[in-house]
Amino acid sequence: MTDTVTESPTQATSTLPASGSSMTGAALSRRPGRWIDGWNPEDEGQWDREGRAIARRNLGWSIFAEFLGFVVWQLWSIVAVTLPAAGFDLDTGQVFWLISIPSLVGATLRIPYSFLVPKFGGRNWTIISAGLLLVPTTALAICVSNPETPFPVLLGAAALAGFGGGNFASSMSNITFFYPAKEKGWALGLNAAGGNIGAAVAQLVVPIAITIGAGVALNLPVAGLLWIPLILVAMFGAWKYMDNLSNAKADFAGSAAALREPHLWVLAVLYIGTFGSFIGFASVFPKLIADQFPTFSTFAVGGASLSLAFLGALVGSLSRPYGGRLADRFGGANVTMAAFASMGLVTLAVILTLPLGNFWVFLGCFLLLFASAGIGNGSTYRMIPAVFSARAGIDGHGVSTQRKAAAALGLISAIGAFGGFLIPQALNLSFQSTGGYDGAFVVFVAVYVFLLALTWAVYARRSSRFAEHRI
Repeated sequence: MTDTVTESPTQATSTLPASGSSMTGAALSRRPGRWIDGWNPEDEGQWDREGRAIARRNLGWSIFAEFLGFVVWQLWSIVAVTLPAAGFDLDTGQVFWLISIPSLVGATLRIPYSFLVPKFGGRNWTIISAGLLLVPTTALAICVSNPETPFPVLLGAAALAGFGGGNFASSMSNITFFYPAKEKGWALGLNAAGGNIGAAVAQLVVPIAITIGAGVALNLPVAGLLWIPLILVAMFGAWKYMDNLSNAKADFAGSAAALREPHLWVLAVLYIGTFGSFIGFASVFPKLIADQFPTFSTFAVGGASLSLAFLGALVGSLSRPYGGRLADRFGGANVTMAAFASMGLVTLAVILTLPLGNFWVFLGCFLLLFASAGIGNGSTYRMIPAVFSARAGIDGHGVSTQRKAAAALGLISAIGAFGGFLIPQALNLSFQSTGGYDGAFVVFVAVYVFLLALTWAVYARRSSRFAEHRI
């Protein structure tokens, strides 16, 4: 039985716009389970009266839940580096697998996660997806409490952290339905940045938490247990304050059309180079510092230890919105090319300065690399709707352009996340083959040069089909 609650005529009339306005202010109706019918953010009357407040409330809790998803996704990037010191018998290759497997699983989960919001409802799926974070945090706490835990069990626990990576896709999909087109970019940017910062917070907090008051030992289970109360808060907040939209529908046809679009794959490759570099280097940065500069791996602060690895993820997260803003002003292709040029030059600087053995030069180079990747992340994401819009103008079949572009955003974000697996594994292969990381960095320089050339050839070259469009 459905109990529909609507606004009274007095309420509706009192908030209608003046006569002659195009704003209709259609009333919303609500059903049990916090389902909302009649949602239309493009209806300015409805949006001004109550839609904006509802959207902002859902955005706030979505950001918090996604933030925790990124935290959990990155837990093993810190914990794996500390395991040998805690008595676990692991070689370098095994540590790299523990670091990279969450990104592989998370990237894969992003694809189905993007379709689950329409199936379950945004509120309901946020509760479920946040609740799933209890599994990897509990598994981590159990597995790292015993140095005799076999490596396959540790690897399985690390793979479960991929649940956190999948949350990005469903969170972005959910918020897309809440905002009008004119405010969608701002809302999605906040949602993405709020999640990305979770990687930095995890790398800042976990080293402190596992060492404070632990004496000479490491209290590794705290790395997982610490987040359980916050996950429960996110679940409660989603249950109490978020909403399900009945008009949120999965666009399988739009996704299928996007997958047939050649430029989806070009943009996905570019996104691997930008977002993939951000999340890949963020995951592996604590390991690189520990290997290259062990005396700088942690700093004693009172009775705890602090790692500066969190600065990389923080700089990359904060620079992402500027990439979008610069793309609006100078064009996404131009900013993306500049980002790849910077990433290539900075990576080359890392190769040349590593023999100096200067930690602060190393840290400075990597912070520039993270800033460049963050800017490229924002500019590449901004290119996606521009490319699809231009394609409609070039080819003259723009009927489903908006649907394809929306689907492409989710698919490209999923494909790009595989960079979080590829970068640690490239560094692992380099170490296993040569005993150092220079080989991988040389490959990264070559890849960035290739991606710069690809961006120019397809989207910025004067004779390109896109030359008349500001991509």
